[in-house]
Amino acid sequence: MTSAPHTPLRIRRIATKDDAERCARMMSSSEPWITLQRDYDKSLEILQKPDREVYLAFRRGELLGFLILNMNGPFAGYIQSICLEPGKRSKGIGPELMRFAEDRIFRESPNVFLCCSSFNPRSQRFYERLGYEVIGELRNFIVAGQSEILMRKTSGSWNEFRKR
Repeated sequence: MTSAPHTPLRIRRIATKDDAERCARMMSSSEPWITLQRDYDKSLEILQKPDREVYLAFRRGELLGFLILNMNGPFAGYIQSICLEPGKRSKGIGPELMRFAEDRIFRESPNVFLCCSSFNPRSQRFYERLGYEVIGELRNFIVAGQSEILMRKTSGSWNEFRKR
């Protein structure tokens, strides 16, 4: 007996207030956002910022997670958040969502940036397996006594980069 073929993620832009509310509930009720003190209202505010790109990931109609991209400023190509339902983690969804984010960002930038909380070494190892390297540490950036680890994946220098 063979297993069913893998159903790819369906990824789409956030479209409704209900989408934002569902994502805010997911984010505010799971780590690392609990430790980062990102409650429902803060999460909802971030999800509704007009200068952010928010993408939702579905499989068979079920919302599995989302990501928030910032394509503006000196760190254009910044993955601000990637969030998966806690019960859906470690099931191959994160790498798929990261590939989507990287494809989107690498069309406009040679760099993908993200931060990983120092209290979350499992996530840091995940990003390192995907080719990200630590480029800095922001001490006491969000939570006192903790750091945000700045990571980057690059396809080359800005001088050599050509938009796709």
